[in-house]
Amino acid sequence: MMVLKAVKMRIYPNSEQRDRLMQTFGCARFVWNQMLNMQIERQKNNPEAKFVNAFGMNNLLKRLKEEYPWLKQAESTSLQSANRNLADAFQRFFKGQNKFPHFKSRKYAQSYNSKCVNHNIKVINNHHIKLPKLGVVYFRSGRLPQGKIKNVTVRLTVANQYYITVLTECENQTLAKTGKRVGGDLGLKSLLNLSDGYKEPIHHFEDKYRKKLHHWEKLRSRRYLLAKQAIAWDYHNKVLAPRQLDDFKNYQKARVMVAKYRQKIANQRLDQLQKFTTKLVKQYDIIVLEKLNIKGMLKNHKLARAITNASWSKLVSILQYKCDWYGKKLIQVNPAYTSQICINCGKSNHRLGLDKSEWLDAREWDCPNCGTHLDRDINAAQVILKKGLATQ
Repeated sequence: MMVLKAVKMRIYPNSEQRDRLMQTFGCARFVWNQMLNMQIERQKNNPEAKFVNAFGMNNLLKRLKEEYPWLKQAESTSLQSANRNLADAFQRFFKGQNKFPHFKSRKYAQSYNSKCVNHNIKVINNHHIKLPKLGVVYFRSGRLPQGKIKNVTVRLTVANQYYITVLTECENQTLAKTGKRVGGDLGLKSLLNLSDGYKEPIHHFEDKYRKKLHHWEKLRSRRYLLAKQAIAWDYHNKVLAPRQLDDFKNYQKARVMVAKYRQKIANQRLDQLQKFTTKLVKQYDIIVLEKLNIKGMLKNHKLARAITNASWSKLVSILQYKCDWYGKKLIQVNPAYTSQICINCGKSNHRLGLDKSEWLDAREWDCPNCGTHLDRDINAAQVILKKGLATQ
């Protein structure tokens, strides 16, 4: 079976390539905004008019290039991809999955997508890749793309770093069966408590950079206020060319430094998740996890930051696609009362008569029915495993 896999790599374009990238970013953003504005105005003028799909917008793209000839300088498939992405955004909106599409701004992260046509995207060696309209670009990556290249997405982050994501189609590589099964209980003390007794720790990567991040965040806020005051003074004096935020280099430096520290923390957290999930799919054939309402749990402002740092949703999503890749199985079960049921006798302890907050503080307990001494998290993982296996 053929599967799609993506490899993210950081690229280091030269000055000429950076100018070409910014031009393509702008063209793709312009096409998105023009087509979105067309859809909105068309609906206003005729409420009965049908939605223009990606094929129809690609036909309008020819007229748009005639009106704005500079669009022809951009990579052609990137403009078609902008239409396809807009059509997909509308389809998600119609299904109630997303909000209404919004106009794009150059103030935030930029991206565009290019299709692989006639081998215009090609990995040359371990550190060089050929990209459409850019030529050969230097990159760094932990691994190289394998299989047939389908497309590439180029991104500029708020930290002024360039990344590409190469999507490839390759043969599915099923891992050898081990015959092992495991249950997992997501937590805030440990990232994942396994039914075999192992507890994956939560590494608080943000603690290492807390002081430096706080320092640059203060500088960014202070310099932002000073820049806004200077801009307001220019408008008050009716300066012909009033300054913009891009003209204040000290503010831009602080903004980029804050983004770099946050990106570094996110990268380290993702690295832990990738390595841990790979270890799980190699060791176990069946993995059972609890299906938490994470969106609802984030409404608890006392735990919201801890839940966000734990990255439960990211862990489950990575584990899901790796199980699909390597022929393993992921089962999610209802987490209700899993920490209150004794794995030995199957009876509920009814929170031992404690209120909710007191019960959350109890990390170990003795079963009032059979007297077994239990670790709260390991017992919950074992109950989750038992529930998951019962659904097969």
